[in-house]
Amino acid sequence: MKNLIILTGAGISAESGLKTFREMGGLWEEYDISEVATPEAWKRNPELVLRFYNERRKALLGAVPNAGHYGLVELEKYFRVRIITQNVDDLHERAGSTNILHLHGELRKSRSTSDSRLVYDIDGWELNLGDLCEKGSQLRPHIVWFGEAVPNIEIAIEDAEQADIFVIIGTSMQVYPAAGLIDYVPRNVPVYLIDPNETAIGSNRPVEIIRKKAGEGVAELIRRLISIR
Repeated sequence: MKNLIILTGAGISAESGLKTFREMGGLWEEYDISEVATPEAWKRNPELVLRFYNERRKALLGAVPNAGHYGLVELEKYFRVRIITQNVDDLHERAGSTNILHLHGELRKSRSTSDSRLVYDIDGWELNLGDLCEKGSQLRPHIVWFGEAVPNIEIAIEDAEQADIFVIIGTSMQVYPAAGLIDYVPRNVPVYLIDPNETAIGSNRPVEIIRKKAGEGVAELIRRLISIR
């Protein structure tokens, strides 16, 4: 089976009712990035940071996967699918995808502030001050904040290098290092982009564009890929 590597961003979850960060009306219009999504914010006001992510988690628990998520599960019948996601939600998992790499962390998990190897599932939607790891340290959201390293990027690069087909869905391709993954895809590998918006890809390679939202776009992608496999 061919290796189908798929990079997903906030656009695929927008159809499930989850706000994107950068589009009009998105989360960054309501919150200052520096106040809720940086290590400095955590040191300055951890209660505010926890409240921000509690709100996101509560919204996530009320959301369900959409046709885009389920379509990617369907592709596992025909390809060896690897999803590299910039999203921190668990909608890919809940839809049934089996091979997912989270670049920016996972909203429904917490981790120790003293030992990053200690990661825990969050029961419900709240993570509060006083919630401690087994070593007695405060738990923080298991999220890669702005200014922090992306631990899984090397794994994602290896995945991109092994792609037989590379697909980009619902991402602005403005957030690095994820946006740079396309540069590691072999030159002879076809690249597809699914997004209803104009997206500036920082690469001069040919890209087959499907100018649709994720649900309709993934359905179109399935038709095209099955016809050429």
